[in-house]
Amino acid sequence: MNKITKDILKQIYVPRPTNSHKYDFGLLLIIGGGEFYTGSPALSAMASFRAGVDMAQVLAPKRAADIIASFSPNIAAFPLKGDWLDKEDIPVLISRAIAAKSVASDKTAVVIGGGVGRSEETQDAIGQFLEENDSKIVVDADAIYALAKNPLSIKDNPAIITPNSHEFFILTGKKVADLPIEEKAKIVQEEALKINSTILLKGFVDIVSDGKETVIDETGTPYMTVGGTGDTLAGICGAFLAMGFSPFLSAQAASFINGKAGELASKKLGPSMLATDLIDEISNVIKV
Repeated sequence: MNKITKDILKQIYVPRPTNSHKYDFGLLLIIGGGEFYTGSPALSAMASFRAGVDMAQVLAPKRAADIIASFSPNIAAFPLKGDWLDKEDIPVLISRAIAAKSVASDKTAVVIGGGVGRSEETQDAIGQFLEENDSKIVVDADAIYALAKNPLSIKDNPAIITPNSHEFFILTGKKVADLPIEEKAKIVQEEALKINSTILLKGFVDIVSDGKETVIDETGTPYMTVGGTGDTLAGICGAFLAMGFSPFLSAQAASFINGKAGELASKKLGPSMLATDLIDEISNVIKV
């Protein structure tokens, strides 16, 4: 089975034309956050910037958006009306996605799910957004639970799904956590083919498949169990989708970068490593 190496970065990071303009390298919308997990979308946004996206905009319930706006002047945070995502927010989310395309055309993508919650109201809203959205998309965390109710809702859009083993079970009904890597990879490929999407199964070895090809990524460290490293991965995936790369290439490169950045941060900090420390190391990984 093929392994992802640093050579993957040569397909992502090429010299930029001197006449480049804003949004030539992507506009990423990040939908997430709630009353409790306010940092999740911010971590995705910060990681996407470090990966090279031109702009990241966070769409979050008001409390989360207000907090995120204070994290960094680089992040544009748009506050939704309520304390959590619900169906009343769908017209706003769709209009923001349309507006993104009006300025960045095909160099747009969406990340959805981090910290958004799993209440019935929120899950129904996510499900509706997945059905109505026509942008490239990364489905992460809580949004995977909504996708599980209608896995084919994203089959017509370039998409990456980023489950851990439990979320993969929720999505597919398949328990893979304790399986040998070869058997696990076969199942991931079968499920990716079924829903016409790229699946990035997170674990001590990541598995990436678009249903036709399957590769593994052995980067990473046990210290990446710390909260937020899945959010950084989703943000990097979204950055590359927004830049115009295929879901399969985007997922491979993101897995490698996230894992290597985690390795570098953990060598310095060990069990004190935080997701923000991983973000700080992304620039060191992508030097090619």
